[in-house]
Amino acid sequence: MHTMHTETKSTAAPETEGHTLHQAGQYDFFSRLVGLGVNQANSRMVAEMAKLKPGDKVLDVGCGTGNLTLTAKEYVGPSGSATGIDASPEMIDKARRNAVHSGLEAAFEVGLIEKIPYPAGSFDAVINRLMIHHLPNDLKRQGLAEILRVLKPGGLLFIADFKAQTNTLLGHLALAFARHRMMQTDEWGLTQLVQEAGFDEVASGPTRSAFLAFVSGRKPKIS
Repeated sequence: MHTMHTETKSTAAPETEGHTLHQAGQYDFFSRLVGLGVNQANSRMVAEMAKLKPGDKVLDVGCGTGNLTLTAKEYVGPSGSATGIDASPEMIDKARRNAVHSGLEAAFEVGLIEKIPYPAGSFDAVINRLMIHHLPNDLKRQGLAEILRVLKPGGLLFIADFKAQTNTLLGHLALAFARHRMMQTDEWGLTQLVQEAGFDEVASGPTRSAFLAFVSGRKPKIS
């Protein structure tokens, strides 16, 4: 039996140099429309490519309305945990409502990638979908350093984001929906930033999605 997250009103949006989305209802509707909802194909793909397994403690950075976080909770099971943070209070409020609706237990908090509000070594995996493109490079570097800090040794970072060239219908719809100059991600440049941040086993490439690529890396194990 799942314990449902009690809905509470989030605090004001913290200051950040990243682009913050506030239209949570529209965002959530669009996400489900293109298959990014709870346990929809894209969310399951990310969870599987991140190799989430029962017992894992997972952090979803830039969780939006919580669809990927809640899918992650399905994969890690009762013995694991799923936590989502986002800079937008509106997104967090909607994520909490989605948790109640889904009957899945997950924690959602307002928080920034450049100042993740958890102790070092808290998580087995950090996942990130369609958020990193909202950050200028200096903020990406700060965020990656924070992700490295909160991961356990050997823990996995998995990022899924738009390909540099998105020519599919869904890709054009997504670009039109966001209307933001940082929408397209340089996958190879991001790979370099992940390497420079100190991650091992850095990899990148296509996904089963026509408009998403991935970048991943592991926090070095203690020798």
